[in-house]
Amino acid sequence: MKVTQEKLPDSQVGLEIEVPAEISKQTYEQTLRKYMKTANIPGFRKGKVPRQILVQQLGATRIKAAALEELVQTSIDKAIAQEKIDALGNYQLRSGFETLIEEFEPGKALTISASVDVPPQAQLKQYKNLSVKVEEVVYDAERIPETLAGYQENLASLVPIEDRAAQEGDVAVVDFVGKIAEDGKEPEAFEGGSATEFQVEIKEGRFIPGFVEGIVGMELGQTKDVEVAFPDDYPQPDLAGKPAIFSITLNDLKERELPDLDDDLAQEVSEFETLDELKQSLEERFQQEAKDATQSNTERALLDELVTHLEVEIPKTLLQREVDHIVTQTVMQLSNQGIDVNKFLTKELVENMRNNAKPEATDRLRRTLALGEVAKQESISVDDEAVATRMKEMMAEVENPANIDQDRLKQVVHEDLLKETILTWLAEHATVELVPEGSLIQEDETDTIAAVAEEE
Repeated sequence: MKVTQEKLPDSQVGLEIEVPAEISKQTYEQTLRKYMKTANIPGFRKGKVPRQILVQQLGATRIKAAALEELVQTSIDKAIAQEKIDALGNYQLRSGFETLIEEFEPGKALTISASVDVPPQAQLKQYKNLSVKVEEVVYDAERIPETLAGYQENLASLVPIEDRAAQEGDVAVVDFVGKIAEDGKEPEAFEGGSATEFQVEIKEGRFIPGFVEGIVGMELGQTKDVEVAFPDDYPQPDLAGKPAIFSITLNDLKERELPDLDDDLAQEVSEFETLDELKQSLEERFQQEAKDATQSNTERALLDELVTHLEVEIPKTLLQREVDHIVTQTVMQLSNQGIDVNKFLTKELVENMRNNAKPEATDRLRRTLALGEVAKQESISVDDEAVATRMKEMMAEVENPANIDQDRLKQVVHEDLLKETILTWLAEHATVELVPEGSLIQEDETDTIAAVAEEE
């Protein structure tokens, strides 16, 4: 069977397949015999229908179409095997099927034109000596007292207050009735605007702006009207941006009594015996977090720079698979959150999810292909011992090891370790300039403003 190959865009290979006359006749005869064995024609026993009667009853075009479908599939499969093509997914028929039916004559040669996706040929114009700027995340010692203060807040006791007015930081228990107060209209109550025995912390941002501030200075048992305005972005559109009056009655008042910052608190919130040990642990944790964040920024910057030097055509089959993977992950996450996905996953919504996932899928594939090309050029690999060690560490943290697919875990671990190894190699062969945190964002904003100014 003669096969002619042609390189096509989007990492495809075109195939022109010349099907010999004897193969076309053989396939047609086989298809006809299948119909003769299975067709139910009135007046004839199954398998005893004469050839001419069968063709008259079923129609010559129907039989030719069935034979052609078989001929196309087997011919393309044989062509792919004969040419040793590493095909991805199914073929695409480039010849119109209706045209092929017209051209198909059993016992005569037939030319079939098709295309198949093949693994993309990635090219990196540069991957050594990359130059990147990376935001450095610096350890902040102030996080330790802030964290300890948070522990104190969580363990605080609420102590009743009777001898003073409400002040910021207290916890108030109030009744309130809210009414919309638009100009020229009588104040009108709205749904959800009233409550009794409502507990609220007198702290900015805890409720509608102005509400908790209005409680400050109130005495127990006092009723006070507080004027507020709903934010323009309030979730209820019928209330957003509207002025309101809340009649608030202060029923109860409490203040937080913080526990002492001592060894007892350390034992309450951690596995450590002393406060000094807890502080040391927090310092080590926050230092490691800063280091990890800087490392993550470095890897992201290197990858972003690397893909700018990548030339590749991504085949539709690979893109389709990655899109399917992203959509499946999203659906699984929603399901794990307790959402019944069957109730809202319409065909239209799934199609929108697929379209929205294409940019991310493209970015993922480009990063993967770029890293793979570096690994190929530099012969970077991961040995089985390293994979086994990482798997053992991960399995030690799993509650139900029997539920883990070991083959899938091995694949994931191998991919992760290989990526880490490649990124380490890139960092060692790159110029990495550490800059203050937030400076690159400011730089991007400045560049954007300058670009807009130039266009104007």
